[in-house]
Amino acid sequence: MKELVWVAAGGAIGAVARYLVSLGLSRGGETAFPYATLLVNVVGSFALGALAGLMARGSLSNELRLFVGVGVLGALTTFSTFSVETWSLLRAGRIAGATFNVLGNVVLSLSAAALAAWWIQRGR
Repeated sequence: MKELVWVAAGGAIGAVARYLVSLGLSRGGETAFPYATLLVNVVGSFALGALAGLMARGSLSNELRLFVGVGVLGALTTFSTFSVETWSLLRAGRIAGATFNVLGNVVLSLSAAALAAWWIQRGR
């Protein structure tokens, strides 16, 4: 149960941070390019990579991993998890797995979004 509190507390911070980044970069209006998403994905991937390095050295408590890694960064961006998982596959020499992970996530996620939008719009 304590683990859920760490994740939830971090998630609240990450979600608010994500929203504030969006507000700050769009200045309340639409932008021609999703800069906020790019920014949080890059920053989140860097931060989760750093956390993974600390975990590998054994210098990170489970509570901090849950709070920052799963909570804050999980709510800020799920792309960070995708990036670190792909990097782990590459480091393990699993090139085919890493390639499938990249293509699978991008192609299947885009396809799922397009299918959902088409399906909902069709129901009008």
